[in-house]
Amino acid sequence: MNTQEIVRIVDNIARDKNLDRESIFLDLEAAMVSGAKKHYGDPDCDVVVNIDRNNGQITAYKDNAPIDIKELGRIPAQTVKQVMIQKIKADERDSIYTEYAERRGELITGTITRKERGSAVISLEGRAEAYLPKTEQIPGETHHTGERLRAVIADVREDTSQVKIKLSRTHRDFIRRLFEAEIPEIAEGIVEIRALSREAGYRTKIAVGSNDDRVDPVGACVGVRGSRIKNIVDELSGEKIDIVPWSDSSQDLITNAIKPAECTEIALCFELGRATAVVPESQLSLAIGKHGQNVRLAARLTGWDIDILTPDEYNQEVEELTEIYKEFSTGDEHLIDKFLALGLLTVHDIEEVGPQPLIDELGLDQDLAQRLVDLAIETLKAEKSGSESAE
Repeated sequence: MNTQEIVRIVDNIARDKNLDRESIFLDLEAAMVSGAKKHYGDPDCDVVVNIDRNNGQITAYKDNAPIDIKELGRIPAQTVKQVMIQKIKADERDSIYTEYAERRGELITGTITRKERGSAVISLEGRAEAYLPKTEQIPGETHHTGERLRAVIADVREDTSQVKIKLSRTHRDFIRRLFEAEIPEIAEGIVEIRALSREAGYRTKIAVGSNDDRVDPVGACVGVRGSRIKNIVDELSGEKIDIVPWSDSSQDLITNAIKPAECTEIALCFELGRATAVVPESQLSLAIGKHGQNVRLAARLTGWDIDILTPDEYNQEVEELTEIYKEFSTGDEHLIDKFLALGLLTVHDIEEVGPQPLIDELGLDQDLAQRLVDLAIETLKAEKSGSESAE
């Protein structure tokens, strides 16, 4: 092998395996040092090897005396080969880990090379292998060898022998990255995904806002005749996606998030982080959703704990609260309205918030606020006692 061929081989390895050229030269020098020490049978001898990075010329010294690496023999050459293989594998492993660790959360495309106990092993651009566990696959999907699929990089870990790259198609970020890939306005930052909640394989709710008053964020995501959202739904094997406009108003956001059901009223209790949404009786099942999915996703999207009531149920709550506090109403005819304005619909709510919000938000004096809370506690105790007696 001539010296120029060394340079060419190093350049090829650096390009094909995405390794630093200088690190390969250092590895090669270290491997030749190991081979020389093997040849002389003295691991403690002082051997120095230098390779010219431009022309591949090798200069070597043992105890400051020049030596010819080419004349060391077959066994040292085999040692050099083994050491080089180990070092290049280690460098490649470090390179893969560094590259993909920095790409956590990115959307990536790969080809399934084999299936292992439910998991899919995926080749990433021919450079690394990743795995898609069964738990990270969308429920109901089936994959086959040779199929190309998209997923997000969920985790990257470095083991002693390999880098383990874990992919996911169930993570919320998978939806986020698909929207970025399919919708130019999101990729350009004109439209933003402000909130997202998902139950993979079933339904996703996504709230979008626009940084340009001329751009309708929902329309941009849906596309002409639904063309854009159709591509995403097809990628998700038919998973339903509700796209709603973002609002800085919690009431408006919750109203949007509950859709396709229509809310007639929203009561917010900031102290408890709870919202009560009133919907017509005919839309109750729609608001709650199958197995509670619609209201559950709406709660995650908005960050509020959402209760769904019909108008009759809401009125009944108000009537019961009015009856319990009727002795106080003579002193303040707007007391119940004040409770409702705070989102307090039941004695449970009043007992839970305690007297301080009644003092701070309603302007009640401390004694009255405490009496109102004490009555709530007594009412709950009586209800519990009556329930136990009935049993």
